[in-house]
This record gives sequence, C-alpha cells and structure tokens, in this order.
Amino acid sequence: MSNKVIFVVLDGLNYQVAQDCMGYLSAFMHSQQATSYQISSELPSLSRPLYECLLTGETPVKSGIVNNQISRLSFNSSVFSLAAQAGLTTAAAAYHWVSELYNSSPFNLQTDRICNDKSRNIQHGIFYHLDDYPDAILFADADHLRQTYQPDFLLIHPMNIDDAGHKFGLDSPEYRNKARQADTILSHHLPTWLAEGYHVVITSDHGMNNDKTHGGSLNEERAVPLFLFGEQFSQQITGVKQTQICGLLCQLLGLNDHQKAYNPALLKQGKIHE
Repeated sequence: MSNKVIFVVLDGLNYQVAQDCMGYLSAFMHSQQATSYQISSELPSLSRPLYECLLTGETPVKSGIVNNQISRLSFNSSVFSLAAQAGLTTAAAAYHWVSELYNSSPFNLQTDRICNDKSRNIQHGIFYHLDDYPDAILFADADHLRQTYQPDFLLIHPMNIDDAGHKFGLDSPEYRNKARQADTILSHHLPTWLAEGYHVVITSDHGMNNDKTHGGSLNEERAVPLFLFGEQFSQQITGVKQTQICGLLCQLLGLNDHQKAYNPALLKQGKIHE
C-alpha cells in the first residue's frame, strides 16, 4: 500500500465556484470515486497565514503568521519537517512564501528558486514569485519533481485563480474560467497520480469576494473545497476543519508518532495503518 501523497492547494478557490466550474473533479464525486467537503478557512482569510495552517495545523493566531507581510520561518512542526525527520522525501512546486516558511527567509530569487538539498525541510523545490506564473507551467514543474525525485510528499501550489480574483473579482468570467482551466490541467495529471498509487488531497487556502480581495469573515472568503482521492478515504459525510488537514496528511504519510489533529472519519476504519 502506497503512503505517498500529493497535496494540491488551488490558491484563492471559492467553494461554490469549484462546485460550479470544475466538472472533471465533480465527475469523481458523481461516480463515488472520491469525496468532496466544504470547509471554512481560519481567520484571517489570507494566504501566508493559511499556508501555515494547512501545513502545520495551527491557527494564525497561534502560529503568529497573521498577515502576508510576516516573512520568517515557521516556529511549528510541519508536514515537511515531520516527513523529512522520518526519512521521507519531500518536494514542492509552490509560491515563494512556502519556501520562506519552511526552507529559508527572506527568499532570494537567485539562490532559492530551485532547491535540491536533503538537509532542508523541502528537499526538492521549484518556487515562483510572480502571481501570474502560468498554472500549466507550475504543474509541469511539479511533474518534473515527481518523476525525477519520486517524493513521498509533494505540494503543488498554483496561483492563477487567486490572481484572477484580485484582478476581476469573485463574480467574473475571468475568475471562473481560471477554475475551469485548473480543472482541465488536473484532468491531464490526476489519472497518472492515482494509477501510481498516490493519495491526492486538493483544497484551497481561502476564497474570494467581489471587492477583488479576501481576509475577512464573509462566507465567500472563507468557504473552500476539499477533494479526497485514494483508496484509503472512507467517503463518509463528516465535518472537516482546516486545522485537521495537516494531521490527515501526516496520517496518510504514516507519521503516526505525531499528534496532529485530524478527523478519523475521513479514513477507512478511522485510520490508514494497522
């Protein structure tokens, strides 16, 4: 049984837009081959604080990463650090803030964009710094990392949905079409990932509003999707907190010695390993 995990964070994806526009992912739900949930992001509904929440299980007020301008390494154990300590291989194709949280801060474009260093929490990385860096290229970067290094844990973090939301707002064709584009890109990659035995977890950090931003407590800013693909998921209907995703990833990776909170109902028989 494979313990490998691919974690996709579609930055800025509102829950209802995901339901309305991502027909490929929805087809898995309709055929009962996967499960989707609506979750509510922690506050503030901002990117860097919620990257930390997703990857450590800590709320922003506890982590101290409470706005996007705080540039420092995380003080908490993360999926990356726990996996690396356990001898697993980690990788990420992601926005440079992820590198700043788990590898080094501040980000240096010349030295930090490409990482191949076994001593790092993110051992193999390709990091971008432009919000309009094309999603198709980002997924190609991620697939290069997957094929070259065979990571046990791979984070894929595209930004084009969020970028369109900031330019055009929630209720815009440009924003919805970027969600459709991400759905199409996933249709090229997901069958291969599943055939190779990966568990795939797809979610978002936060949603978007019609003011072309986010950060507050409006439902459209906080409601985000969670899609689970893989043989160990229970497909039960249950409530899920954003702070529980880190623990779920740790369970899937076999990091059972670490007490990150997760919802056991998400997994068959409440656990993945005997």
